[in-house]
Amino acid sequence: MRTIDFSPLFRQSVGFDRMQRLLDSANQMGPSANGYPPYNIEQIGEDGYRITMAIAGFTEQDLDVTAKENTLVITGKLPDDGEEVTYLHHGIAGRAFERNFELADHIKVVGASLTNGLLSIDLAREVPEEKKPRKIAIETSDAKRIGQKAA
Repeated sequence: MRTIDFSPLFRQSVGFDRMQRLLDSANQMGPSANGYPPYNIEQIGEDGYRITMAIAGFTEQDLDVTAKENTLVITGKLPDDGEEVTYLHHGIAGRAFERNFELADHIKVVGASLTNGLLSIDLAREVPEEKKPRKIAIETSDAKRIGQKAA
């Protein structure tokens, strides 16, 4: 496996260490690297997103959706009912899982719903007013002179 050194990119930047951690974690094989459960990420409008996961057999009580700082963690664990089952074919993967999503700054979890075996998590970009672009008025030297004479 090849390791890429991103340190030249971070020499002239401050505060982008989170991006380096994100790239490092993308290179590592973790528990969510097996592809289970399958999911889609959709863009809804200009500032909306939806993560949809196929989680057949799980109920609301078996799932936990947690947003902490810039990480969304979705875990699922089926309760052990104690029954011994003999399968002729076992194709429905009802195993426990944990899936992590790194969220960009100002992405907030709006809500979650479970319908027909699909868990949908709605996200929205909410940029604070102080972070939005704003128009800066340009003063001319003539306006300053007129204001000084009036005073």
